[in-house]
Amino acid sequence: MNGTFKKLLSSTGPFLGLAFVYLVFLVAAPAAFHSLYNTKTFLTQAVIFGIGALGMTVVMISGGIDLSVGSMVALGTVVSALVLKTGGDGPLAAGLVWAAVLAAVLVCALVGAVNGLLTVALRIVPFIVTLGTMQIVRGLAKGLAQQTTVNPSDSWLNGLMVVEPQSGAWTSVAPGLWVMLLLAVLLSLALKYTVFGRHAYAIGSNESTARLCGIPVGRNRILLYALGGAFTGVASVMQFSNLTLGDPTAASGMELDIIAAVVIGGGSLNGGEGSVTGSLVGAVLMAVLRNGCNLVGIPNYVQNIVIGAIIIAAVGLDRFRQRVS
Repeated sequence: MNGTFKKLLSSTGPFLGLAFVYLVFLVAAPAAFHSLYNTKTFLTQAVIFGIGALGMTVVMISGGIDLSVGSMVALGTVVSALVLKTGGDGPLAAGLVWAAVLAAVLVCALVGAVNGLLTVALRIVPFIVTLGTMQIVRGLAKGLAQQTTVNPSDSWLNGLMVVEPQSGAWTSVAPGLWVMLLLAVLLSLALKYTVFGRHAYAIGSNESTARLCGIPVGRNRILLYALGGAFTGVASVMQFSNLTLGDPTAASGMELDIIAAVVIGGGSLNGGEGSVTGSLVGAVLMAVLRNGCNLVGIPNYVQNIVIGAIIIAAVGLDRFRQRVS
């Protein structure tokens, strides 16, 4: 019975939470909240959180956590901007756009791999390792940007987060939203149907048992952190598109929203649990919450209090799920 209740709570809880928050703002917020344009707006706002949550899902399923993702997003925007800036408006500008995307993804994947390597080699809990790299990566971003924003030439990257490229049509949504959905499908298939995905769940469920079964835990953990970093790199490209510049101070505190989205979506801080769909629902919930608060006119400091309370509630829900298992 407990197992059935836990499974039901994990599968329906995120959707019920999203429905509740949406209904609250449907009543409290002005009519603009449920307009087609605003729906596209909060879905677009969920893209950066959502892609970051996909990477965090992989890490948390394996029993880890990454507090450096916000700093990685900032670093990715700076790297993208610096690469684009080297080409100016010359003939190499078009090719440099893809180089900028690749550079951001690779740099963040490298940071993720370093997080995994430090965790495995030093046998330090991921919370402490990534707390340290959070500061290191933020400092690196500021150093590369010379403690200022980096303003490159315009490119098609600037249009990835445009809320409504073509007015009116439902199919006309931000291109970044399609990128998030494509990545979600690919990751879901990988977690469900590949040996790598099954190993991630096994490591998070019981690392000692996974070792006894012959799973290379250390190597897999490094690869999982690198994969999480790669997803964060894509999120940084979306952040760059949203800002249209490289900002070493961007995404401060974003790691908490991303972790909360994963936990709200059914992920466990103890590892072994989590789903792509749940994490995306959690990301949309966070976006709806911020969007609705802005439309209602709730001050920013109150929003911070609400978000903090949701993070505590999400962790409490995770503990409750563990107790009833």
